[in-house]
Amino acid sequence: MTKSNWKNLINEQMAALGVQNSAYNSAIETLAGILEQRDRTFKEFKGSGGKSVIEYTNKGGSTNMTKNPLLVLWDDLNKSALAYWRELGLTPSSYKKMTGDTVKKEKAGGLAAALASVKFD
Repeated sequence: MTKSNWKNLINEQMAALGVQNSAYNSAIETLAGILEQRDRTFKEFKGSGGKSVIEYTNKGGSTNMTKNPLLVLWDDLNKSALAYWRELGLTPSSYKKMTGDTVKKEKAGGLAAALASVKFD
């Protein structure tokens, strides 16, 4: 997904949670960039075979197995994104800390409510 698509999605999520504020624009911009880079890195990782470990030949000529650098970068980008999600209140625990409340769940209606009320012996 592109940076602008990520930015729109993040803004939609924040608006839905009621935590949107123009003071967060720079953090949203940064998070969108991180997520775009994460997506590109994962695509490159999959395109290169998607192996979690690869052979690496050092200066001495020895070949060893090492973690795939693309997978390591992807994991680092995920961790960076998580830090921004927390900062923006987009995880359940950070949302609760920001608002003092939990996310409101919609009540099931119609068929879902009827099925939920059925008791089995």
